Amino acid sequence: MPPAKIGIGGPVGSGKTALLDRLCKAMRDRYEIAVITNDIYTYEDAEFLTRSGALSRDRILGVQTGGCPHTAIREDTSVNQDAVEELQERFPQAQILFLESGGDNLAASFSPELVDVSIYVVDVAGGDKVPRKGGPGVTRSDLLVINKIDLAPYVGADLEVMRRDAMKLRGDKPLVFTDLRHGEGLDEVVRWIRRDVLFEDVSDELSFAAPRLAAVKASNGRSKE
Repeated sequence: MPPAKIGIGGPVGSGKTALLDRLCKAMRDRYEIAVITNDIYTYEDAEFLTRSGALSRDRILGVQTGGCPHTAIREDTSVNQDAVEELQERFPQAQILFLESGGDNLAASFSPELVDVSIYVVDVAGGDKVPRKGGPGVTRSDLLVINKIDLAPYVGADLEVMRRDAMKLRGDKPLVFTDLRHGEGLDEVVRWIRRDVLFEDVSDELSFAAPRLAAVKASNGRSKE
């Protein structure tokens, strides 16, 4: 059975690699995982994941895309398709294959021929206007992750406004607020992968994201007083 292929995209600095690092460390004891990273001219993200100990080196394959990074995940995916085939040959029992795109703008999206589902990461640092700017990454991704919620009070970002605007564009497609630096909200992303991608029953498991989000909202409210 082929692995579930999960694309992770988002602008530069939004937290794509941080999410990937956290997901690997949270799920590697339970699942066979492999990773493909895309960089324009380097192997920086692959090297970071190796140094951090996210997975063993042989499970992480870096791809140099050159040019616009979105081309390699949407229009001409051949370099990534080759990488997928190589990792599947190395690890025929792999259950999850994460594919991280190079940093790009809100227009980036994955070809459905390359991944089964996609996660798009934006962050609070740009203010609460980011979700309403739309773009395929925000509107079409299967899961939207709004990262760096701990910065909301400092940049004047209203998380409820971000939620409302994202829901207007996404309908009933899910979104998760995270502070990946401290691991907040990660359990929600893992839960979504297990339930909606791997089709596991997670109905008896608790979520721990709500208390942290409530605290950030309260802090955000105090900063406006």
